[in-house]
Formats: sequence, structure tokens, C-alpha cells
Amino acid sequence: MSMTAYRGRFAPSPTGPLHAGSLLAAFGSWLLARHAGGRWAVRIEDIDPPRTVPGAIDQQLTALAAFGLASDDPIVHQSQRDALYQAALDRLLAEDKAFPCHCSRTDLADQHGIHHYCVGRTERARPAIRLRVPPGSLITFQDGLRGPIQQDVHAEVGDFVLRRADGYWAYQLAVVVDDADQRITDVVRGADLLDSTARQILLQQALGLPTPHYLHLPLLLEPDGHKLSKSDAARPVDPHAPVPALQQAWAQLGQDTAVLAQVSDVPALLDRARAGFDPARLPPGDIRLAADPA
Repeated sequence: MSMTAYRGRFAPSPTGPLHAGSLLAAFGSWLLARHAGGRWAVRIEDIDPPRTVPGAIDQQLTALAAFGLASDDPIVHQSQRDALYQAALDRLLAEDKAFPCHCSRTDLADQHGIHHYCVGRTERARPAIRLRVPPGSLITFQDGLRGPIQQDVHAEVGDFVLRRADGYWAYQLAVVVDDADQRITDVVRGADLLDSTARQILLQQALGLPTPHYLHLPLLLEPDGHKLSKSDAARPVDPHAPVPALQQAWAQLGQDTAVLAQVSDVPALLDRARAGFDPARLPPGDIRLAADPA
């Protein structure tokens, strides 16, 4: 796999319509891909049916189309990729890098939810599968916006789940397999996923897969400091008014607002944005939104 040509992606979960934070991540990842002269793909991370909202996938894709953020490659749905995930899991099990685990969350409560050895009180008919994370699993990586990051995965996370006890694939396994299969060189996403990165790098190493570059964009926070979240019914972006939403995201990404002033249509806005984007202006910290006037 060649890691020379830039390939980025936007990978929403269909838990609701896109909101301003989702648009910030999508637009930011698209801008960085275009700035590098690379490709940009859309992947739907729909491996958690209990959290999937009916109609959300169509809503998200309709909104992205309205904002002119079209995938350069066929759109991938994780729900259709079981065979790839199973092959990776089988390999890890065969190499004793993964193991069945019968522990429940209650079982692990005394260990603060961190699994270092099985303490399950009851054998499950279908146990979870975890990655074996030995002591000394220290991961260091360079985030493109936040600088050097280090995490002791054994101490802070422990053996993490690859396939859940309910049979659904865990996010960490699916995203690592997909990024490699889609030849993603640069993962640009929100800072809420920064803590997952060390686990993903450790899993890439276990599977012998390349590690992409990572850049975690700032989160949009509510005026009270909480993360803007689909699950908290944050207002969805309006696909019928894409220009103001893109201008707002552009400003939140720290870019010169004059670049996108007085544009009335999406194609012209994206052309200007592509030409005027400056990665050095990206803000390193999260963004707290102003409260709506009473």
C-alpha cells in the first residue's frame, strides 16, 4: 500500500442529522484533502444498529451534497463489511493477540472498567473478543494540530473490545480495518476521538497495517462547555441554506472570513475556500459557542 498520495475521509455515524460540529469536521477534512491535492472519501459508520436513527443516513448524505462535499470514491457502509472485520479478528485470535472475554461491566467495576485479566462471574454463550494489551504498551504519535501525544494503553485503557458480546463490531476494529482497506493516509476528525487514536495505532501494529497521519480538529461546545452532540438534539444544519453554514464553519476553522465574503452559491464558495485555505490558521483549542440572545 502506497502512503504517498493524500487520501482523507469523513466518517459519520448515523445517529442523527448533521449538526454544526459534524459540518466543521466534514469541511475541515475536505479542505485539508484539497489543500494537499488529495482525495476525500465518505464512509458511513453504521455498525451499531441500536444507535442508528432511521433515515439519518439519507439525511446526512443529502446535507453533504447540498454543501458540495461529494465523496471522490464510492460511499462505503460499514454494515456491509463484516467479512473484512471477521478476517482481521480471526487473524488476531489465531496469533493469540486477541481472546474471548466473559466479563461484564459489573464484573469490571472494581477495576474501574479497565480489563487486565478476566474476572467474569458467568460464562457467556457469546463472549466479547478483546485485544490483548500487555504492560508497556506505550503509544506516542504526532497530532497534526495538537503536537506530540502519548498514552499508556495498558494502564489507561487495558484490553479493549474488538467484537462486543451482543455480536456487533467494535468501532476500534472497524475503523482500523476500513482506513487500511481504503488506503487512508490522513485521518482528520474531531477531538472527541483523540483518545481512541493510541488504541487504533496499537491495533494497526498488531495487524501489520500502516499508521496514517492524524489531525484532530477542535470541537464545538455548547455555551455551558458541553460538547455539541447529535444525541443531545443539537440543531441540524440546514441543507437549504448551505452558504451561511459553510461561512460559519470557515470562520470556526480560524480562516480569513474575507475570503468567503459576498459569495452566493456553493461552487463559488468552495473554489474560494480551496484557494484561500491556510492550515496554519486552524485553532488548536475547542470552540465555545455564544449563547443565543434571550
